[in-house]
Amino acid sequence: MANFDFDLFVIGGGSGGVRAARMAAQRGARVALAEERGTEGLGGTCVNVGCIPKKLYSYAAHFAEGFEESHGFGWTGAAPRFDWQLLKANRRREIRRLNGVYQNLLTGAGVTVMNDRARLTGPNSLMVGPQEWHARCILIATGGQPFAPDIPGVQHAVVSDAMFDMDPFPQRLLVVGGGYIACEFASIFRGLGSTVTQLYRGEQVLRGFDDDVRQFIAAEMRKKGIDLHLRADVAGITRTAGGLAVDVHAPGPKSAPVVVDAVLFATGRVPRVQGLGLEAAGVAQRGDGAIVVNAHYQTSVPSIYALGDVTSRVQLTPVALGEAMVVVDRLFPPPAGKSPRSMSYDYIPTAVFTHPNVGTVGFSETDARARFGKVTVFRSEFKALKHTLSGSSERTLMKLVVDDATDRVVGLHMVGPDAGEVVQGFAVAMKAGATKAVFDSTIGIHPTAAEEFVTMREPAIRSGG
Repeated sequence: MANFDFDLFVIGGGSGGVRAARMAAQRGARVALAEERGTEGLGGTCVNVGCIPKKLYSYAAHFAEGFEESHGFGWTGAAPRFDWQLLKANRRREIRRLNGVYQNLLTGAGVTVMNDRARLTGPNSLMVGPQEWHARCILIATGGQPFAPDIPGVQHAVVSDAMFDMDPFPQRLLVVGGGYIACEFASIFRGLGSTVTQLYRGEQVLRGFDDDVRQFIAAEMRKKGIDLHLRADVAGITRTAGGLAVDVHAPGPKSAPVVVDAVLFATGRVPRVQGLGLEAAGVAQRGDGAIVVNAHYQTSVPSIYALGDVTSRVQLTPVALGEAMVVVDRLFPPPAGKSPRSMSYDYIPTAVFTHPNVGTVGFSETDARARFGKVTVFRSEFKALKHTLSGSSERTLMKLVVDDATDRVVGLHMVGPDAGEVVQGFAVAMKAGATKAVFDSTIGIHPTAAEEFVTMREPAIRSGG
């Protein structure tokens, strides 16, 4: 121990890195954390250019339809004018506040914070700026970064990190991609007033989600005014006097280029591993650059660990936080009487902040049939009570997938307002193994949309069992 400057050195100040550093320091370990973007990088993608600002902008976008829907409830008069510059300024102020909170959490726990880039030089050594440090263990938590394809004119496009401070506001926006980031930004900017075109080369958006959810949210997004094109992709971008001319590859006769003010490539994320010195330290990687780890988040070098998006397991902030605690418990055992934590990747709930929201936990119908064999599906689609007066054509979808052998609810899916809030509560029950009989015996809260999950009695008709 005396030969090391630190017991743990964390590379990356995102959610997982900060959690690991702080908790290890609270257990008496000598901990350092390096974040190359300084204080303004603390919190990582989630705080700075991901979950938090995206949810704030989603709130902003909902107000436009809220003002319109209020007329059905007796409110009259014109809606307020949207000020893009004011929204950006308010968001920046809140993010800076959160950066400061993370900084205080680290320093308050006794973590040495270094505002510079770190690079591995060996199993227990790394350079931070011009100085070399030695640590008993090193944790890599550098996250991921957006990926854009190498096509002609890609330099004229932007990735998701740049969407929050665009200037001027894009009146015409083209979104390329069909994952949750693409669908969220398409919804947000349509709600804020942009004319939005979305292209996705696949058969349907949100690959990996339940097929009913995918079909339903695509239809709802189109109803909101998003011009969604499937089996379509971008071949090239050219800057013209009228904007960005985008050459589109799509089925059918070739049409004129789409002209927009901005092009967003939301075509996936890749591990942020450039310049980390992984090769010099002997850390194994997969073909996509992701760091290979075992069940304890240990890399091919026993003294070096990695967690979060840089390992490309499950790219969600709460997952990185859970993984961080597993690593801390392994390296610095918890107090007597407390068992080390483990990480389960089963029944992880997630939400997509489209308009309307998507919330899901457990297996899709297709995956459940492959895993459990015979399942029973319960499905309900309806207009929410609010929209009986609002004038909106928005509808809500709820779906349960039940394993016939055990009666356990193995999939729960929702498209509708506040779907993430609703599904989070049900995720606890599903993690505990709740059966359909338990759902049926639970009294619903009336009138809510969520009560539909405990009142669905008639199975949906499905071919094939």
